[in-house]
Amino acid sequence: MMTNMTAAAGGDFLLGGDLRINRLGFGAMRLPAGTFGGPTRDPRTGVAVLRRAMELGVNHIDTAGFYGRGDVHANELIREALSPYGEDLLIATKVGPLRDAAGMPSGQATPDQLRGLVEEDLRTLGRDRLDLVYLRVGGMAGPGGASIADRFAALATLRDEGLIRHLGVSNVDAAQFAEARSVAPVAAVQNHFHVQHPGDIELLRQCEELGVAYVPFFPLGGGDRPIDPARLEKVAARHQATISQVALAWLLGTSPVMLAIPGTGSLDHLEENVAAAGLELTGADVQELAG
Repeated sequence: MMTNMTAAAGGDFLLGGDLRINRLGFGAMRLPAGTFGGPTRDPRTGVAVLRRAMELGVNHIDTAGFYGRGDVHANELIREALSPYGEDLLIATKVGPLRDAAGMPSGQATPDQLRGLVEEDLRTLGRDRLDLVYLRVGGMAGPGGASIADRFAALATLRDEGLIRHLGVSNVDAAQFAEARSVAPVAAVQNHFHVQHPGDIELLRQCEELGVAYVPFFPLGGGDRPIDPARLEKVAARHQATISQVALAWLLGTSPVMLAIPGTGSLDHLEENVAAAGLELTGADVQELAG
């Protein structure tokens, strides 16, 4: 598949009613390291990847203050690479997890601690206001089981103060999503979802009805739900595409509110991911991928 494609080929979405972005964006988690416990990557490569992403039409970057390894942190790379920021760039961040002594996001912030995390993101990104802040709930386990009202209300207060433009929730179930909406408007949901892990489809359909963006984390597999490439190979071969491109095209074709944020620390992989914006799967392709 040709790679001379820009993110605009995947269509756009009006987030929160006032921020129009391309549906194919970029996740910054893998810029400092391939995994939370992996070796640190060269920050110069991260800067180059971010600048190339902008050249390819990406205008939605997903990051977090806990995306870092050693002295390399995603937010600081974003600021170095892209500041002063363009008016059409949306930077989304997540707060809630607290890093332990090893740098792993193993704890959860209390409502009173969330202000400090938001202020730290403002400082490291070099912004006066954050475009989109998710309350990231829980650890790597699935969503559900705890009230999020108090924590989401703390973020809503910061939004009322002008430090945040839009609010989102991450790793939530339907009850938590409804609880958050009872506190303040929710512009986006970020949950675990990909071509072989579509269990969140009912919440996705609810997002469609409400006009809320749905942003899958691990869109190319990860965590405890990897993608089996063998199940995508035939579709990829028909389109002369890669497995990753098929997985991303499937996401973009699943719903008009879907925003894909594949992450990478490689320039070549970035080009490959962005090219997926121009790949359209057929009905037969989608049926085959469903197994």
